[in-house]
Amino acid sequence: MEKTLILIKPDAVSKGHCGETIRRFEAAGFKIRGCKMARLSEELLREHYAHLLELPFFPEIESFMQSTPVIALALEGENAIVRIREMVGPTDSTKAPEGTIRGDLGENVMKNIVHASDSTEAATIELKRFFNSDQLFDY
Repeated sequence: MEKTLILIKPDAVSKGHCGETIRRFEAAGFKIRGCKMARLSEELLREHYAHLLELPFFPEIESFMQSTPVIALALEGENAIVRIREMVGPTDSTKAPEGTIRGDLGENVMKNIVHASDSTEAATIELKRFFNSDQLFDY
């Protein structure tokens, strides 16, 4: 069993796609182990997107990610990281196949509905970044 982080991004929040996104994860058998809505601070975004800080489009990412609150989910399931990444599709929604979350609901490379951890190492770091241990539940 693996736990991973999902961020439901501002485009999903503003367009009312949160429920559909969560429904798809639950229908695939993933358990919600943590869930919260939050406005992301500049510090948190700079930590989360440290690998993009020097790129010219980072300010656009930062502005977009602060345009509405996001929903952070900790999901658990067998092979969660690989399976969830398959469910969400490629980062660029215009290249995501129909039937994937990004292919059905996303618009482009930034407005792509969700962030999903891309490795077990990233998931561990990202879950700690967005959740305190008392905000994650086993049941």
